[in-house]
Amino acid sequence: MAKKKERQFVIKQIVQEEHISNQAELLQKLRERGYQTTQATLSRDLHEMGIIRTPTQDGYRYVISEEEGSQSFVKVIGMEILGIYHNENLIVIKTLTGRAKGVAIFIDQLKNKHILGTVAGENAIIVVPDTVENIPKIKEELEKIAYQ
Repeated sequence: MAKKKERQFVIKQIVQEEHISNQAELLQKLRERGYQTTQATLSRDLHEMGIIRTPTQDGYRYVISEEEGSQSFVKVIGMEILGIYHNENLIVIKTLTGRAKGVAIFIDQLKNKHILGTVAGENAIIVVPDTVENIPKIKEELEKIAYQ
């Protein structure tokens, strides 16, 4: 994974797992995980990823914006996909360890009429097509997400 994508993946993890209220706090968390970056770079990353600072009952917090971050969210999902493979019956998506369930939920929410469903493990997803003839179409759509 490229350095920027790797850093952005870690930023996404931190924002989802912890209550981060400001950039200084997020910079510290990144440093604890071995990522040395500047505030300016972090600010650009947050903007690209659609991560915004929003008020909550417990004070401000960074979250992935559904409206502003929908395209950025697709990029993050794409970063979690390592490869897409198929045989004559099924499509298999390899993901980063622990990310298969989230990617499968995302695929299910696409509501692609040619996908009957998904089954997620720890680092792989089985995508069940409606017919084997649609496997190339489904694979092409999934690759657009994975290789943005």
